[in-house]
Amino acid sequence: MSRSELFHHQQRLQSFRVRCLIPDLPESEALLPLLRQIDANAWYSNFGPLVNRYEEQLGILTGAQTLGGEAVTLSSGTAALVLGLRALDLPAGSRVLLPAFTFAATLLAVREAGLVPVLGDVDAEDWTLSPDLARVLCSRHDIQLVLPVASLGAALPVERWDDFIASTGVRVLIDAAAGLGVQRVGRNTPVAYSLHATKPLGIGEGGVFATADATLAERVRRSSNFGFVGGEIAQPGLNAKMSEYAAAVGLVQLDRWPKLQTRRQELWQTYREALAELPGVQVQTLAHAPAMLLVRHAAGATAVQGVCAAAGIETRRWYLPPLHRHPAFSTVEVRGPEGDGRLPVTEALETEALGLPFHTRLRPEDIEAIAAALRTADANRV
Repeated sequence: MSRSELFHHQQRLQSFRVRCLIPDLPESEALLPLLRQIDANAWYSNFGPLVNRYEEQLGILTGAQTLGGEAVTLSSGTAALVLGLRALDLPAGSRVLLPAFTFAATLLAVREAGLVPVLGDVDAEDWTLSPDLARVLCSRHDIQLVLPVASLGAALPVERWDDFIASTGVRVLIDAAAGLGVQRVGRNTPVAYSLHATKPLGIGEGGVFATADATLAERVRRSSNFGFVGGEIAQPGLNAKMSEYAAAVGLVQLDRWPKLQTRRQELWQTYREALAELPGVQVQTLAHAPAMLLVRHAAGATAVQGVCAAAGIETRRWYLPPLHRHPAFSTVEVRGPEGDGRLPVTEALETEALGLPFHTRLRPEDIEAIAAALRTADANRV
């Protein structure tokens, strides 16, 4: 985005009275004690004490520590995916099944790791690539790894993915970019997370790779430091370490998480009540509050977005267009559930799905206004 485009984008955002997404990060006063520790330690990067403390707490949060594993902090969620994929040590050119309904970073990470992406569809209820869908596609096509996505923060069933691995022999890595705090690791299923500012436990920029396999975690950690072991390069790597400053924000965010999570659950309950009786609206099936809220509306996303904009409500087209519609991915292989190149659920989401405001600054009256706009869109459809 050019500076001119950025300026106009910021101007446009100011025209909305209800914003779609507002990050909730710690205030400066809460960070000062940890910043003073950094000053006293004079240790700013390269696996400092705050990073080590943050990783230990993340190991507990993700369930990795309970299973004998670890969490590794990284510079971004994309770095967590790339280094996690490389650490699995698949042969170059191995084929990776992932959903077409996800953010571009998932596919870009596959390519960066020297692997070949294959795009599949998602479940009609929770809009994720399920073990059942993956099992069908893996039985028909040569797939070495499945990369399911915790769509918009929807936690995936790791026990079912562990069972999938045991029964098929196909490896699995979960992309839970927006799922830190709700998505746990499996016994054989590692998880990559994002700490981008837009995520519920965001710190600005950062990522986490969590696994029950301590050896795999150490491989990722080494790769984040160029591949060094002692003074020698033992494996390919890059510079993807987290700084002490980022870890300071992360530690404060973890302290805030119980209240943040409670607030998000309260908003989600208010939303569910407001949307329950609305005609033409389908909400993603979720066990927890979403990171971002996406709904399907029978009136079509374009029409609903117009009604919302007229009411001063910002909306977004999360994960859209789907990956196979992007020019850069036009040659990527697509495998539908019926054996052809059609992805019926993804293609329905492409025309009907719209991201609604969901953040901790929302008020009950904002949600009422959003529900009213959706009701108007449905009335206009008839």
